[in-house]
Amino acid sequence: MANILAVCEQKNGQVRKVSREVVATARLLADALGGSVDALVVGAPGLDAAGGDLGAVGADRVLVATHDGLGLYQPDGYAATAAVLAKAGGYAVVVLAATATGRDLGPRLAVQLDAPLAMDATGLAVEGGKVVATRPVYAGKAIQRLTLDAQPAVVAIRPNTFPVGSAGKAGAVEIVAAQPGAGRTVVVEVKAAAQGMLDVAEAPVVVSGGRGMKGPEHFHLLEDLAKAIGGAAVGASRAVVDAGWRPHGEQVGQTGKTVSPQLYIAVGISGAIQHLAGMRTAKVIVAINKDKDAPIFKVADYGIVGDAFEILPKLTEEVRKLRAG
Repeated sequence: MANILAVCEQKNGQVRKVSREVVATARLLADALGGSVDALVVGAPGLDAAGGDLGAVGADRVLVATHDGLGLYQPDGYAATAAVLAKAGGYAVVVLAATATGRDLGPRLAVQLDAPLAMDATGLAVEGGKVVATRPVYAGKAIQRLTLDAQPAVVAIRPNTFPVGSAGKAGAVEIVAAQPGAGRTVVVEVKAAAQGMLDVAEAPVVVSGGRGMKGPEHFHLLEDLAKAIGGAAVGASRAVVDAGWRPHGEQVGQTGKTVSPQLYIAVGISGAIQHLAGMRTAKVIVAINKDKDAPIFKVADYGIVGDAFEILPKLTEEVRKLRAG
């Protein structure tokens, strides 16, 4: 039997959406390997009920580890807590999300567990009893298949890539010991985006703008479209962020955030390889650009050649009509 540990993320005492994807993915691996799934949630005291719904997406047990110093993500404490549990539980695979937190935590865990690591996995399979991870490399120019032939193995999945089904497991909550860690690195504050703004890495729809928007004063057109669609986030290219038009938290690309939404709308973005590396795994890509030869059209499912300042208001109006109907 090969059991799986799903390391979840919480924010302000609430389990993040991406953690449901992590647990659901762990469930798929556990079913293929003939094991069970334990979901680990680390945070401050009072977190006992936070993971109560993780059973619905595949957790047989929800392990809750709390400590006064672990309300915010603390690298040493979170890594030590997960590593101690992973060793004690004899898990075959540890699964987490390739978010900003997961990209920091995953390598730490792999070192402490002396385990192979597959970051930013977009596909997982079990072949011959071993986990095989698929991940993009070289800015998305190639796809790499990694066979993880040691146990435990650590896998970080790309958000919005793996489906979340209904598993109906027990999800019984158990309290486990937390490890506060050495405290060499301490997070004292997290400056969050404005209330109500979606993170581009988690949003099901992303509307991104590039230099073709010609200035920050025109990004309200993208914001209007995102609001009309509903549940959409506004993203930006690196050139836009470097120019100070939009905050870094909205940057999509190799040096920004990697996104895999159901729908990605690229407006005034030429499609440099660094940007494509961060969004080409979107399920549907729509490109709007006045340059018919822009590289973005090579990866787009749908393309509109024209003036974004004429197209966006009309598109927003049509979306509102559809939603109203």
